Amino acid sequence: MVEERPAPFLPQRWQILLVLFLARSSMAYQFQTIGSVGPFLIDGFRIDFTWLGTLIGLYMLPGAVVALPSGVIGQRFGARRAVIFGLFLMFAGGLLTASSSFNIVLTGRLISGIGGVILNVMMTKMVTDWFAGHEIVFAMSVFVASWPFGIALGLMTLPLVAATWHWSTAMYLAAFVALAGLALMAALYRDPPRNLDEPVAKFSIAMESREWLLVSIAGLIWGLYNVGYIVLVSFLPELFTARGYTHEDAARIVSVLGWALIFCVPLAGYVAQRVNRPNLLMTLGFGLVALSALALPFISAFMTTFFLIAVVAGLPAGLIMSLASQALSPQNRAIGMGVFYAFYYASMAILPALAGRVRDLSGSPASPAIFAAGMMGLSLVGLIAFRLAQRWKPVGER
Repeated sequence: MVEERPAPFLPQRWQILLVLFLARSSMAYQFQTIGSVGPFLIDGFRIDFTWLGTLIGLYMLPGAVVALPSGVIGQRFGARRAVIFGLFLMFAGGLLTASSSFNIVLTGRLISGIGGVILNVMMTKMVTDWFAGHEIVFAMSVFVASWPFGIALGLMTLPLVAATWHWSTAMYLAAFVALAGLALMAALYRDPPRNLDEPVAKFSIAMESREWLLVSIAGLIWGLYNVGYIVLVSFLPELFTARGYTHEDAARIVSVLGWALIFCVPLAGYVAQRVNRPNLLMTLGFGLVALSALALPFISAFMTTFFLIAVVAGLPAGLIMSLASQALSPQNRAIGMGVFYAFYYASMAILPALAGRVRDLSGSPASPAIFAAGMMGLSLVGLIAFRLAQRWKPVGER
C-alpha cells in the first residue's frame, strides 16, 4: 500500500513565488541605500542633488545595455544560474559601495546594478513560466510588491543604521542581504515542469515585429511609472523636512509609500483579475497619483494627499507587468523580457538624475513631486499607445 503524502500548504508555484519575492526584495533594499542615506552622502562627499540623483540612477544604468544580453545568457545557461550570478554581483558591488572613495562607490554601484539587471530580467521570466495560464496578473502583482517591500524596509532601517554607525554600514548591510537572497535561491528555487506541447526555447532572437513593438512600449510604461515612484520616495523626505520633520521621521513617513504598496499591489491585481477591467484600474492609478503629486507641495491637506498617493499608487503595477506576457510568445520570453527591461532601465538610469537636476535648478523641494506627476501622466499616454499597437498587424500577417 502506497502511503499518501499530505497536500502542501501552498501549491508549488506559490512556494516558488515566495522564494522569488524574498530574493528580489534584496535588490530593492540595496537600490534604496542611496536614497535613504542621501544627506550623509551629500555631506560626506560634498556632492549636490544632481550627483545624488545620478547615484540613484546609476544602479539602473547598466540595464539599458545589459538587459537584452541578460535574456540571451539566461536562455543559454538557465534562469536559475543567471539569477544566482546576479545576486553574487550585487553582493560584491555592495561591498565596494561602502568605500570612502567616491570613484569606488560609483564602480560598486554599477556592478551591483548589473547584478540587479540579471535578477529582474530572469525572475520576471520565472514568474511568467510558472504562472502563464494560471493567475498571472495576481502573481505578477505579488511579485512586483517585493520592490516596495524592499524599498520600505530600506527607508525604515537604513537611515537609522547610518545615523547610529556610519553610512557605509548601511551599504554593508544591503550587500549581506543580497548574499542571503543568493543562498535562498540556491537552496529552494526549482524550474517549472515543462509543457511538452510548448516549443523549447532556442539560443536565438526570433521575435516578430509586433512583439518588439509591444514589449518595448510595455517596458517604457514600466520605466516611467517606476521613475515617478522612485522620485517620490527618494526626494519627498526633503519636502517633509522643509515642513519641520527630522530626516529620520520624514523617511519613516515616506516609507508608507512602500508599506502600502506591499498590500495594495496584490490586492489591485486580485481585483483586476476578478473584474477584468485593466485599463480602468491603470488609468485611475496613473491619473490619481499624477494629480495628487502635482497638488502635494501646495495644499494644506498635505498628509491626506500623501496617503491618497500611497493607497492608489499600486493600482497599475501588476497590470503593467502582465502587459509583457500579453506581448510575447513562450519561446521568446527570455529575450523579450530583456527588451522590456532595456527600456525600463534606460528610463530609470536617466530620469532620476534629471529629477535631481530639476531640483538643483529650481531650488525648491516641490519640484521632484511635480516631476513625478509628469512621469505618471506619460505612463498613461504609454498605455494608450500599447492598446493601439495591439490592434496593429504587420502587412505580412494580415
